[in-house]
Amino acid sequence: MLVKTFQAPTMTEALRLVKAELGPDAMIISTKKEKQGGILGFFSKQVVKVTAAIDPHAPPPSTPSPPPPPQREYQERERTTKEAFESSMLAPLARELRDLREKVELMSRREEELRQRQQEQAAQPPVQSRSENAINLNNIPRQDLEEIKKLLLSTLVKNQDGGVKTVQWADASPAGTAREPAEEAPCPPLVRELERQGVEPELQEKIIATLQTLPPELGEESLKSRLGGAFSKLIRFAGNLRMKKNAPRIIALVGPTGVGKTTTTAKLAAMYALNKGNKVALITMDIFRVGAVEQLKTYTRIMGIPLEVASTPKELERAVERHGDCDLILIDTAGRSHKDSEKLEEMKLFLENTIQADIYLCLSATTKDRELEVILNRFSIFPISKVVFTKLDESESVGCIVNLLLKANLQIAYFTNGQRVPEDIEVATSEKLAELVLKEGAQ
Repeated sequence: MLVKTFQAPTMTEALRLVKAELGPDAMIISTKKEKQGGILGFFSKQVVKVTAAIDPHAPPPSTPSPPPPPQREYQERERTTKEAFESSMLAPLARELRDLREKVELMSRREEELRQRQQEQAAQPPVQSRSENAINLNNIPRQDLEEIKKLLLSTLVKNQDGGVKTVQWADASPAGTAREPAEEAPCPPLVRELERQGVEPELQEKIIATLQTLPPELGEESLKSRLGGAFSKLIRFAGNLRMKKNAPRIIALVGPTGVGKTTTTAKLAAMYALNKGNKVALITMDIFRVGAVEQLKTYTRIMGIPLEVASTPKELERAVERHGDCDLILIDTAGRSHKDSEKLEEMKLFLENTIQADIYLCLSATTKDRELEVILNRFSIFPISKVVFTKLDESESVGCIVNLLLKANLQIAYFTNGQRVPEDIEVATSEKLAELVLKEGAQ
């Protein structure tokens, strides 16, 4: 393999140099930013270094086509929750509340008039209404009338804002005057975004309710930050992988066919071997798919880490023993259809009877909600430790991720969003999930 490092002021320029010299088939191994030049640390300039590799026996790269015109950059600044609230609903809500207040005041005046009339005519028998459907307010206790007012106001606001907004009212107010709203719920734009992403209605309500419990001092932060805060309370995020002290951490990736387990295995190896300096070994059990072993051989040769092939439980056990001095051992399993119960049971015995590994379930973000639930149910024969969601770059929405994580109480470890190794993988966080829901950083 031919490995070469390119240096340029920006990442775009560095990648252009890679493509120009090594061709479009070059594989990116690592990227990093450094500061160079200057005097005593001052006036230094930041540069980007990209290390890439290619098979020297491959055909020479074709002349690169001119880069496409730059996409239009959106300069709109991220609006805070307060700004979004004011621009989207404060004005219409104020008008609506003003109209409602007038209606409530009118109702209160009529109630007072009826009460005075009742006192004046206390000695006379009550007059029956000519209409069977008419409501005699004289017979309704004042407490019930107050409840009717609350119900009227909350129902009208709920219909206005899509079924999720409520208004809380102060406990006491002077007689004959309208009560002021005590607290306002999150703004409708978030609700619309959750709906657009495919988050189920009952889970939307759960998210909104959690947002309302956040400390008041978070009110001025961005909508993304507040949504991330809600996700951190509702969803379990694994965080960075911790290595063991006296033994390697062993992770086996399982999942349906075509979700990208092999590429994800290589990304994890590169993340912890190249970027974090851990001693890593790879073992593949995927001897059935054409080119799977060769694909991993290419990756491991470039990264300079060992690769073992195991076709039996004994071979897997011996491979793990040979790399007992490693920090991390990654096992790439063969993809299995969730409908093939026999093959799933076979792989379960393969892993259970030989080693103690953390099982990571790989799922594609392009899979529909119902099918994700079926896949999870079938793969639950494994002691699933965490999940990895792949192919975010191919998905139009991420509602299926939110739905599954909330309903199944799963712990999520990583997101992947492309084919590049190791760039297109990152540790899953509540902030990143909020960013994906709001489409601020989605690919």
